Amino acid sequence: MSKLEAVITKIDNCESLNIVSFDFSGIQLRMMGLELDKTMQIGTKVLLGIKPTSVAIAKDISGMLSYSNQIKTVIKSMDIGKLLCSIKLLACENVFESIITTSSAKRMNLKVGDSVVALIKANEISIVEVLS
Repeated sequence: MSKLEAVITKIDNCESLNIVSFDFSGIQLRMMGLELDKTMQIGTKVLLGIKPTSVAIAKDISGMLSYSNQIKTVIKSMDIGKLLCSIKLLACENVFESIITTSSAKRMNLKVGDSVVALIKANEISIVEVLS
């Protein structure tokens, strides 16, 4: 699991549904969840968890997307297997991982040093630890 340090900037809720906004090194991220610990408040520093298989990659995209979380990154390294490709992404001096199919990586002609956008749905982010 990839982990990113962030600060809670906003909490919207309706009944038991919560949309939590975070500041990750100047980038706004959003998480959707059903239960939120009552101690979570604006300004709380947290560690966010993201499964590498939940991180999609876009290259040369334009237009509007429904993904709440779109992070501009650079490919730092790639481990290309027969079926899957592990891609280490660098954003704001933080490294996190995306796992996509090798056929997708080849079709997109991905290479180390490429600028890409990491796409993460709001329901694929979780708070794994409260730091302050």
